[in-house]
Parts: sequence; structure tokens; C-alpha cells
Amino acid sequence: MNELEQKLYQAMDHAAPQDLDRILAAYGPQNRDKVVPFAPPSRRRRPRMAWAAAAMLAVLLCGGFGLRGWQTSHAVASVVSLDVNPSIQLQVNQKEIVLEAQALNAEAEEILEGMDLRKTQLTVAVNAIVGSLLQHGYLDRISTAILISVEDDDVQRASRLETSLTEEVDAALANASAGAAVLSQTLTSDAALEEQAKTSQISVGKAALVQQVQALNSALAFDALAALTVEELDQLIHTGAPGMPVGTDAAAAAAQSYAGISDADVITRDVDPELDEAPAHYEVELLTAYGEFEYLVDAYSGAVLSGPADVASAAGAGRIPTLDPSQSIGQEKALSIALADAGVQKENALGLEVKGEYDDGQLLYEVEFRAGGVEYEYEVRASDGRIVKAERDGENMPVLSTGSQSTAGTQTGSGTASGDIGAQAAQTAALNHAGVQAGAVSEMKCERDQDDGRTIYEVEFRAGRMEYEYEVDAATGTILKAESEYDD
Repeated sequence: MNELEQKLYQAMDHAAPQDLDRILAAYGPQNRDKVVPFAPPSRRRRPRMAWAAAAMLAVLLCGGFGLRGWQTSHAVASVVSLDVNPSIQLQVNQKEIVLEAQALNAEAEEILEGMDLRKTQLTVAVNAIVGSLLQHGYLDRISTAILISVEDDDVQRASRLETSLTEEVDAALANASAGAAVLSQTLTSDAALEEQAKTSQISVGKAALVQQVQALNSALAFDALAALTVEELDQLIHTGAPGMPVGTDAAAAAAQSYAGISDADVITRDVDPELDEAPAHYEVELLTAYGEFEYLVDAYSGAVLSGPADVASAAGAGRIPTLDPSQSIGQEKALSIALADAGVQKENALGLEVKGEYDDGQLLYEVEFRAGGVEYEYEVRASDGRIVKAERDGENMPVLSTGSQSTAGTQTGSGTASGDIGAQAAQTAALNHAGVQAGAVSEMKCERDQDDGRTIYEVEFRAGRMEYEYEVDAATGTILKAESEYDD
């Protein structure tokens, strides 16, 4: 009997013990001869015992492998966090499949809205998150930083994940022409750090960054540092953390107070930390009912270093024109107008940026985004939503057909060359793209030209008070460049 059979036999023997003497004593001496003793199994029964042992071994092995497979699929092997100011945490198994995606603050909830990343490959999930961060404008500025953190007790796996994810994010930002810096780190399990992160509602990765700042200046409070952006924390580390900066919200409030304007007068505001410059400061841009103003605010005292004071008083004295913000269409409406004109869905637009500026006392919204390899720039008038300027720059722009139209005006170029669509077709392509009827066009010009070895048609015309300029590929009719501008 081998070792496994012996153990199984002993287990069965303990489960049903040979207790004949106790049974006979209970039965009484007068009936002892009537009891037939139960013989132990003979050697002839060993094959059946061996078969039973093998069957039980198979069950145990299959169960073991099944349990191990279930644990591999459902156990958290690594925790990956992505931080800008939105903090997002991904729990990942050994196969790099996302088990859970968590938004750790309100900004992160907006980034993850509409996305279910569970059961997706980690790289797919990270690319989706980066795309959403780009779409919401978090990664456009050169000074912006995104932090990738990998928490894993397997040091080699953590290092491999850190490298691969950094390469993925770098590639995504390069493809989107975004200027954000990519920071990365690996961590091992730290119960105290995890508790601090949970209490402050930030990722463990950002908590580790906060600890790096505290190592440089232990007087700085954890919770106060946790409220800063990754960009601010990174700049503090590079400057030796000389003190606690006031933060972006306080800097904007200081500039607004210095300008003497209320929240109701502010249309948009943008704050950029420059803690690694001398003096350390925040750049604050305020678009207000009285115009667009720029301020520099000391990063540690909150004092305004430069910028116009009391603009509301100047407006009251008639020195600055005043706009009622309630009469503006607003940023969201301006964005929707530009996207509709471009024929681009919001979810497909990268690097969305909307900001206001004054031009000759007129408030305009500048809208910029990228889609399909094309860069779009618009100026939308805040008072009525009219597009006063539209520029598109990129290769392989599709021709948007709105139906056949004739053309009017002067033209040059016969289009007789092989593979040349001709001037008339180029004009038609431009008119279709602009959505302008031929009868509404004046001052049409069309010239055939060469640009970097490519034959193109330069098409210019007016319609109403709009001026249009196009470059059309002479071989394919593809719109290569489109500009329109409102002529006051």
C-alpha cells in the first residue's frame, strides 16, 4: 500500500472506527455468539481502494487547479493609479485585466463617466482614461504632469508595468500633440500610507508623492499637500519644498479680489502654477464682463505681484466697456456650435479648449480641438453665437458634400492635366465644404499652384460678410486647408 492509499485508509478508518467490543458489551453476553464479526478488507480489495484513491486524488487536483485559476482571475495583483488632479485607481489581476476602476474625487468621476473598464485589458483602460483626460483639457499645457503609480509586492512585475504604461501614455500624448509630462513610480504595500490615502481621498500613488514633499519639509501638513495638483507637488519636490503654496483656488480668488470684481462678473478663469520660477507664483487669467486680464500672484503669500486693480471702478468711470455675462451664449454653447460646424462629435474631439478674449470690445470664444488628424480653431461671437473665424489644418480632410452646386466668379487653370479635377470641381468642393450656395458668392478666385510637390487649387470667395480661403488637392478634391473669417 503506497503512502496516499495508507492515508486514505486511515482517514476512512477514523471516520468509521472498529468498535466491536463496545457494541458486544452493549448487546449483552447472552447474544454474543449471534453477532457476526465484521472482517477488515482483504488484500483482494486493494485494486478497488487504489482506484478510489486515484479518483479522490483527481478530484483534489482538479479542485486545486480550479481554485487556483479562480484566484488568479479575481485576486488583485497590482494597483495602478493615474493622477493629474483627477485621481483614478485601477485594481488589476495577474493577467493585467482590470477588476475595478475607482474615481477617488469628483473630477475623476467626470473623467470615468460613461466608461465601464472592468474586465478590460489594462493598456486599453489606461488609453481610455488618457483620452478622456485629453478631452477634458487636463493634459494640454506643457507644464501639466500626469503621475503613473504601480503598487505591487512583486518588484519585477511592478517595474515592468511601470515601463510599459509610461510608454503607452507617452505615445498617446505624442499622438494627440499634448505637452504634459509623464511621471512614474513603483510602490510596495504600505498599510499606513494606504490609510492616509483613504482618509484624504487620494490615490496611494499621490500619497507617496506627498510623502516625498514632507521628507523635504516636515512642517508641511499631509492634508494641505494632498489638496494640491500633481503638477504643484512635482514643482515643490524640484524646489526643495520651501513652504506651503496657497493653491490655485486661493490664487484666483486673490486676483479676482484685486480686480474688484464679483463671481457674477467672471466668465472664465485659468490658473497655472509656476512654483519653480523666481519668484514662485501663479499665473491667473480672468475673462470678465470688463475684459480679459492677467495677474501674477505670489505662490506663498498670495499677494498680487502684477495686474490691473479695480477694473470694476474703471468700467464705472467709462474707461472699460462692460458686458453683461448673462447676455453671453456661454462656453458650452460656443463649443457645440464649433463642433457642429466641424462635423465632429464631442467624444471624438481631443484637446478641447474654450477660452474667451476681447477683440475691439467684442467678446469672442476661442475654441480649439483635434480630431482625425485635423486641428480646428474657431472664434465664436459670445453675443449671438456667430462663427467669425474658422481654421482647419491637417492632412486628408474629407469633403463634406451638401449637394451639387454651380460656381461663379473668375478662375484660372483648365484642369486638363491627367489626374487633375479642374478649377470648377475645386470651387465646388470648397463651396460644398463651406455650405454656401453659389448664388450667394461674390469675388470668387481660383488659382492652380504647387505646394511641397503637390498640385493644389487655392480658392477664395466671399459670402455675405464672411471671407473664405481654401486649399484643395488637385488630384483628389480633398480639402487640405479651410479658413473663414468674419469681416466687420
